[in-house]
Amino acid sequence: MKLNSYSFGEETGTPLVIVHGLFGSARNWHSLARNLARERWVVSVDLRNHGQSGWSESNTYPDLASDLGETIDGLGGRATVLGHSMGGKAAMMLAATAPEKIDRLIIADIAPVTYAHDQTDNIEIMKALPLDEITRRSEAQIWLETKTEDPALAAFFSQGLELQDGKAHWLLNHDALATHMADIVGFPEVDFHFDKPTLAIRGGASDYVDEKGQEALKQRFSQLTIETIPQAGHWLHAEKPKEFLSIVKEFIE
Repeated sequence: MKLNSYSFGEETGTPLVIVHGLFGSARNWHSLARNLARERWVVSVDLRNHGQSGWSESNTYPDLASDLGETIDGLGGRATVLGHSMGGKAAMMLAATAPEKIDRLIIADIAPVTYAHDQTDNIEIMKALPLDEITRRSEAQIWLETKTEDPALAAFFSQGLELQDGKAHWLLNHDALATHMADIVGFPEVDFHFDKPTLAIRGGASDYVDEKGQEALKQRFSQLTIETIPQAGHWLHAEKPKEFLSIVKEFIE
């Protein structure tokens, strides 16, 4: 599937491709992408069933990796890839199936393991949002906050809405994501060894990359460096953007 993408900076050299996580989109990364584009070409993509990219009934990691590989082919055939959460797993799957397309890999707060973080309840909350009554994103955010009891989460979910002519609709294919939730929180049983420079950035206050996750990363990535951002949660790039950018830039340069 051809992915919607946004390009930043001068389109020369090997691009840095940024891949968002579950319920996210490329635009969540625009601020960081513009910063990184001061020195290099940066491309941020919407994964299938997210943002402005197409919808599909399937949302497995082989699907996402195939889409990502096709996008990289259109950018010259090779890229440095930065993936967060679900996007990080998609990038790892690409490293397993088409390693020649990746020069360097950056994995943000995720490991190639199965998690217990099921998001089906949050999908049901989003689907229950009364779209006919929403005329501004702030209205959706207030409604979502009453259901999630989490202002940050409500703000994030509301970014998945698009409003045109006073009418709201979701840019997320909730049904496909719910159907494939077990695939999303899991990781395919594929044995691979990626031998190019790889950086794993974990949040010090996140439990996504614990000792088990670090060991799983070490088994598959022979040139692995693990960096921890103290007091950062799973959304480490949003919570600690300066620290996150500093680590990414040092690794790329």
